[in-house]
Amino acid sequence: MIKISPSVLACDFTRLGEEVEDIRKNGADMVHIDVMDGIFVPNISFGLPVISALRKKSDMIFDVHLMIDRPERYVERFIDAGADIVTFHIEATDCVSETLAKIRARGRLAALSIKPATPAEAVFPYLDECDMILVMTVEPGFGGQSLIPETIDKVRVISEEIKRRHLAVDIQVDGGIGPKNAHLLTKAGANILVAGSSVFGAPDRREAMDAMRVCDA
Repeated sequence: MIKISPSVLACDFTRLGEEVEDIRKNGADMVHIDVMDGIFVPNISFGLPVISALRKKSDMIFDVHLMIDRPERYVERFIDAGADIVTFHIEATDCVSETLAKIRARGRLAALSIKPATPAEAVFPYLDECDMILVMTVEPGFGGQSLIPETIDKVRVISEEIKRRHLAVDIQVDGGIGPKNAHLLTKAGANILVAGSSVFGAPDRREAMDAMRVCDA
């Protein structure tokens, strides 16, 4: 089953609660919340207070993507704020296993992400410690970028390794994804699609999300 996780980076921040409720009503499976610190990535978004406030207004699955340096310092605080899935970058920490274990010990789903330049094989040692792998299909830090075609092969390589080892690990993709290219990623093995402007900027958000699911076979 293909799931859609719209990224709030593309929503109207002055109506954040309403925007999240709107995608829920239109069939989103979860909401993708990008946290940027201006250090790991060259941009700053929002942090704990915003997530905590939004949690009081929504019962959606909060898919929290930490694009921050040394995420092990903060994962438990993001869980306290309301995160259901916590994703961090392999490139951001030397404590990968320890950080995954912290998240899982709190009963949340733990996910590991890689940038476009990081080889797919980098996540292999951690696959049995993860609930999800996030393959960035653009350089993290900014919305509205075009998908990097070479990243599709990374999805395929990771998917094949997960199948070879008979693991139950989701593959999420994020960056430049919409109805015109979603099938390329799901065919490669992705089953959770992060989409920002292609959902929040669509005239009909339900139609846009359904169009990305049509390749579900």
